[in-house]
Formats: sequence, C-alpha cells, structure tokens
Amino acid sequence: MQPTVRSMLALDDLALELVVDATALPDGALDVAVGWAHSSDLDDPTPFLDRGHVLLTTGTQFGPDAGADDPAGFDAYVARLREAGVAALGFGTEVIRDGTPALLVEACARHGIPLFEVPYRVPFIRVARTVADLNAADANARQAWALQAQRAISLAALRPDGLGATIAELSNRLDAWIGLIDAAGALDREAPAGGLDQPALGEVVGEARSLLRRGQRASRVIDAGASVGRPHRVTLQTLGAGGALRGVLAIGDSAQLDAAGREVVTAVIALAGLALEQNRDLDRARGHLRSGLLRSILAGEVDLAAGVAGEMWGALPSPPLRVAVVDAPAEHADRLAEFLELRVDERDGHLFFGRDGDTVVLLLEDADASLPDELADEFDAAVGVSDAIGSLRGHVASAHEQALRAVERAREQGSVVVAFEEISRQGVLAFLARTDARAVARATLAPLADHDAANGTALVETVRTWLEHGGQFDATAQQLGVHRHTVRSRIALAERLLGRDLSGFHARADLWAALLAVE
Repeated sequence: MQPTVRSMLALDDLALELVVDATALPDGALDVAVGWAHSSDLDDPTPFLDRGHVLLTTGTQFGPDAGADDPAGFDAYVARLREAGVAALGFGTEVIRDGTPALLVEACARHGIPLFEVPYRVPFIRVARTVADLNAADANARQAWALQAQRAISLAALRPDGLGATIAELSNRLDAWIGLIDAAGALDREAPAGGLDQPALGEVVGEARSLLRRGQRASRVIDAGASVGRPHRVTLQTLGAGGALRGVLAIGDSAQLDAAGREVVTAVIALAGLALEQNRDLDRARGHLRSGLLRSILAGEVDLAAGVAGEMWGALPSPPLRVAVVDAPAEHADRLAEFLELRVDERDGHLFFGRDGDTVVLLLEDADASLPDELADEFDAAVGVSDAIGSLRGHVASAHEQALRAVERAREQGSVVVAFEEISRQGVLAFLARTDARAVARATLAPLADHDAANGTALVETVRTWLEHGGQFDATAQQLGVHRHTVRSRIALAERLLGRDLSGFHARADLWAALLAVE
C-alpha cells in the first residue's frame, strides 16, 4: 500500500509526532497518499513540489526567533503549501530552534495541513528514503498483483464461456461491477449479476448505445444514477476498431483502478475484443447459412430449411405469420444482425431472418408484430410487411413479393413501416400511379394547374372531387359548396384545356391515375 501521512506517523523508527490537533484537520487529511518527501528551507518551495509531497524544513526561513511578531508571514507560507497540494509539513527541531513555532502550528491548523515534528536524531534523508522505499514496495506489490490478475484472466479466457469467465474474473479482481454491452446495444452479461441497480443500469446502457451509434473508438466516465441521488461512477470503453465496434465494456468504480489496475483492464479489453471478433466471424458464417435457408424457403423447399434451422436455432415460425423486408443503411447492417440474433434467442424458434441482397427478410409471428416498428426506429430502416399467410408451403414467395412492394412505398416515406394491406386498400391503379408515372402525371395536369395559378380558379380540385363522386355533378357541387352549373362549366373548361372528352371511362381513369401520382 502506498504510504500515507497516518502510516508515516505510525512508524516507530521515524518517531514523528503530530503537533496539530487531528480533530482540527479535514476528514481524510491524514490518509492522503504520499508520493515523495522533499526538504527545503526556501520561503516559497512550491515550484519544486507536487501534490502529495511531504515538505521537510528546519525553519531557517523564519529566522532564529521564528516570527513571533509576524503571524501573517506564517499564514502566507502555509497558504502557499496548501495551494500546491502538499500532503503534510515536517518541522525538524533542535536544528535552528527548539520546538515548533506556535504561529506555524496555528497556521497549519487553520489551513488544514498536518504538521509533525521530526526529532533531531532522525535525519531528513531517512524520512525521504523511507517514503521512497514504501512507494517502491507498493509499486512492486501492485505490479505483482497485476501480473497475477492478468494470469488469472488469461486462464479464465480459456474456459468454455471464455468471455463470461473473463468478465467475472475482472469483477473479482477489481471488486467492482463489470458489464458488457453488445454491438446491438443490449446488456450481454454482467458480474456480479444485478450489481448495478436501476436507473443507473439504464443510463449506462443508454450511454453505451450512444457510443456505438457514433461508431468511433472512445471512452467515457459517467455518474450513473446521480439523478436519483445514488451515483455510481462508471467508465465506458468501446471494443473493436472504429467503424466496426463490437461492444462496450462498462467498469464500475474501484479502488484498484490505479496504473496496475488499468493495465489489467487493458488486457481484458484486448481479450474481449478478440473474443468478439471471433464471434463476428461465426456470426458471418451463421448469416450465410441463414441466407441460404431463406432462399430455400422462398423456393418452396421448406422441409430442408426447417430441418437445418431446427438444428441451429429451433423450429421455423408457425402460421399465421407475415413476411417483413427491412432496408436499413449499410452502416447498421452488423448491428441489425446482432440485434435480430438476440431476438431469435429470446423467441426460441418463433422468429427467423435472413439476408437477401441489401435487405433483411423476416418471418415473424403475431407475437412479434411490434418488431418492424422497433427496427425502423432503432436502425433508421424502411420496413415493408406482407399480409398474414396460413402456411409456409406455397405462400412465402407471394408474401415476400407483397413485402417488397410495401418496402418500396416505405422507402419513399423514410424510416417507416408500411403494411401491404395499406397499398391493397388503395387499389391497383393507385399502386401503378406511384411507380414511374409522376412526370407524366404532372405534364397531364399542367394545363389545369397553370390555369388555376393564373386565374385563381379551382379546376384541379373540382376535377378531383367530380371523379371521386363518380362524375355526379350534384354531389360534387354539394361537396364543393357551389352550384351544379358551376361544376358543369368547370368540367367543360377542363375538357377544353386538356383536349379530352371526360365522358368516357378510359379518360376518367387516366386522369384519376394522374391525380393519384402527383399526390
């Protein structure tokens, strides 16, 4: 253990005596770690001191009568030491004067700096050497601890669940809570289980997800749970290379996190990163297998796919089920796959997914009806969902086609979920109008739109309402709040501008499709 002021005072061979009342010192003042002991009789030795140093002096700077009439001088001297972070002041007696100046004692008590006497028979060099030896012994002990901890962690990594064993061993060595958040942003494992309560755990996971979304290697220290008065200092460290992060290691506060402790954590980060990269290779292999099984299912070879899937993940989803097509940005592909793998494990065979080119195809039961919305929100994805089907045999391919049509519509609207039934309710004509007809539709309606813009008329609105009411002038007039003769004159004007006779079905259908396309 690194020496402290208290442990120095306890050493019999140094015979140091505290002359400031311990009760007048701030809490913990005697337990400050001492990094070095330095002697100086300069009036301002602070340029040569660092925080945690002990200053030894014989009081030459105070004169032979030790400032009996200059309390301000003593106060300024001690104030400088406090500002420099000096751990304690040692006064060598019987060298310049007997005893310690009373004004120095009062100043140290006032500024909260421990002051002890060093007897004449104890040279300052002995005090300095003792501090140096104790620090060296502590450094050697910490290095031995680090080597032992790294060896134990390396052995733990060789166990069947090497990653879990590594996390548990690190928790044991640091006597701290350790959590691993996977690339999908979920708490993969922790040690000890339940060692971090809510809402602190939620804040840790949320901050880890933020780091993962940025995609860059980073570390961060947060005070989780501070909002409810139970702060837990947690250090977050990303795992994996920038642009391909594999997770985040969360480390609770620990007294062992000195230089040696950080060496151990660095070793764990390397081991965890390696283990996660190996898992990534396995994930890729599983992904290729999933894609092959998906192609088999779409081709109607359900029995083959069901047999392989059963060996790997469990039975295929049971009807009624739906097919969903997910189109997520490429940068989210790996994280999306890991998220779905976790969901498959949770659902125990009631969910299947596979990659199909640039999209991911899901077979999901009604119990997972909310999953498409989760994917759209979490991964900025467009998702299309088919109608329900009652059997995997002979129906999956058509449901997949429905989902493809739905995801096309979803892409037009952004990161949303579109169900095929929304398209089918609008009819075939509405679907055709949304493909590549917009430019043609705008050109078709341009004479009416230009006339409205130039003359303040409402030909486009009138034609749309008239078609919605099946060409009925009275119903249209009532809807628009105008006379039926006004509607007739507007339709007649529209026919002249368009150069079309709108009394026939084909002309009306074509105009209706144009209106749908521009909407």
